[in-house]
Amino acid sequence: MKQEQIDALRQHNIADQQLLIDGRWVNAASGQTLPAVSPIDGQPLCRIAAAGPEDVDQAVQAARRSFEQGVWSRMPPAERKKVLHRIADRIEAHHAELAVMGVRDNGTEIAMAWKAEPGSAAGSFRYYAECVDKVNGEIAPTPEGTLGLIHKEPVGVVAAIVPWNFPLMIAAWKVAPALAAGNSVVLKPSEDASLSLLRLGQLCLEAGLPPGVLNVISGTGAAAGDALARHMDVDILTFTGSGPVGRMLLKASAESNLKRVYLELGGKSPNIVFSDAPDLAQAAKVSALGIYRNSGQVCVAGSRLLVQREVHDEFVDRLRDIAVKLRVGDPLDVSTEIGAVSSARQLAKNLAAVQSAQNEGARLVVGGQALHPIEGGHYMAPALFDRVTPNMTLAREEVFGPLLAVMPFDSEVDAVRLANESTYGLASAVWTGSLSRAHRMVRAIKAGVVHVNTYGGPDITMPLGGVRQSGNGHDKSMHALDKYLDLKSAWIQL
Repeated sequence: MKQEQIDALRQHNIADQQLLIDGRWVNAASGQTLPAVSPIDGQPLCRIAAAGPEDVDQAVQAARRSFEQGVWSRMPPAERKKVLHRIADRIEAHHAELAVMGVRDNGTEIAMAWKAEPGSAAGSFRYYAECVDKVNGEIAPTPEGTLGLIHKEPVGVVAAIVPWNFPLMIAAWKVAPALAAGNSVVLKPSEDASLSLLRLGQLCLEAGLPPGVLNVISGTGAAAGDALARHMDVDILTFTGSGPVGRMLLKASAESNLKRVYLELGGKSPNIVFSDAPDLAQAAKVSALGIYRNSGQVCVAGSRLLVQREVHDEFVDRLRDIAVKLRVGDPLDVSTEIGAVSSARQLAKNLAAVQSAQNEGARLVVGGQALHPIEGGHYMAPALFDRVTPNMTLAREEVFGPLLAVMPFDSEVDAVRLANESTYGLASAVWTGSLSRAHRMVRAIKAGVVHVNTYGGPDITMPLGGVRQSGNGHDKSMHALDKYLDLKSAWIQL
């Protein structure tokens, strides 16, 4: 990753974007478009097609047609594997282009996007390519004279709706296993970050994915997203995003064909530091990045920091020293540590949360103000709050911004109570030098992911999913395939 290469790519003009339906690039039936505005400087990059119900229907029909014709669903597993590996090859060949394009679109700092976006996406396609020919059926232990066979079959048409914060990475978590299982897919990016996923569609065609197997439709959630959720010929809907939208998608499923809906929603994840943590300096550094990276726009961000009272003051001082030194600025500068906030709308929400926390009595230790390193862009100084109590809005509601809420605790029992005093249950962390305590906390914390002496980092081999109002189902790992496969029982009298 060289600055000269990044600077050259950021100068490239991006053409206006169309929809990918049945292997062809087409305008929206209505002719409507949306601006793709960069949070780096507030300037438009291009225009993207704004799909409506007619376009969604065309994409779903293309996916259904390709599935029923068997051009992908009945392709020999060894051949599907080759295509998925070629998709990974194409992503890797365009690594720099995809990374810079994505950062221009959503403002993530390039050092993070380089690995988390094309790097992760290529790895996901390779992982599921290797899963294709390793999904086996079963023979049941049946009585004499009968044979019970359990077949695993692709479900059909999968709709995937992905967010703007890590569009390429999260899309790969959904598209790669869905394709590996033999399904056809309609992918709907966020209207705030569509460019890298439209490019992914082109790379998939170049890699030999048959037309109609992957369709990519940009547009608003209210139009394209709702139409997908209500379509009678979509079998599975997988979504990563906010709780309110997740509820709307469940309602749409109930009011249409009862399609299966898998939701990876938000969190208010507890990060718990005990006084016996092996390295408080390292814990502070990792904890700060666990909430401030990508301007806090990470679903698993450790936004609630619970610190044992004996080390509370020292730990807050360490966090303050780290926060004030973090370099917020141009996300396409390799030395930048914190990039842009995704939009003016999100920045306003973050600043309102800062004011609300202060009004409720939390102490703002440092940060919390808008910054202006680039005219027209959206930037914010990482905010550190102390004296936060469990009843405060900042302790209960996800902001999706760089706001850290610190709360002291006295005992292990106290820590568990505070950690679980949430409607969410996505991620968490425990810092302790006691192996016994670590295992007790892993069992006691109600979350889909529990980190121990770290925050972040589980790779594609580990499932990601939440409990409570953080959703259902899992992305990543072999377990993700379960969402995209049907079980068919064959009971045979011999």
